[in-house]
Amino acid sequence: METTELLFTICNTSILGAWGLLLFVPNWKFTIVLSKRPFIPLLLSFVYLYFMTVNGGMGSVDFSSLDGIIALYENSTPELIAAGWLHYLAFDFWVGCWILREAKAKKIKHLWIIIPLLATFMLGPVGVLLYEATKLILRK
Repeated sequence: METTELLFTICNTSILGAWGLLLFVPNWKFTIVLSKRPFIPLLLSFVYLYFMTVNGGMGSVDFSSLDGIIALYENSTPELIAAGWLHYLAFDFWVGCWILREAKAKKIKHLWIIIPLLATFMLGPVGVLLYEATKLILRK
């Protein structure tokens, strides 16, 4: 297995375990530490940086138009696609940790945030929307 595929597989598989901790054992000491410190996003960031370096950066990507973004993916390498995926994994997990911490601080029962956490894992911003909706529902 080549380096790109190996690193991608390790990151993509490992994040499942990290999300499992947030979902199933939120009060475990290790989960609490993991949710308060950006260990997972930092590790993913290092692999992201490796992929970007191997790829030679992003060149002259036009982020100001949809056509520019489409061209980025049409002309990309496996490393650039993997970096893009790690970008999602790192930020979605970061947001999931924030949801967990804030829900604990607001004394929201964990059962109420399982769906928002799952949505954050799978659909990013939709999870934030569901979490905010959950807070509104619980206020009433």
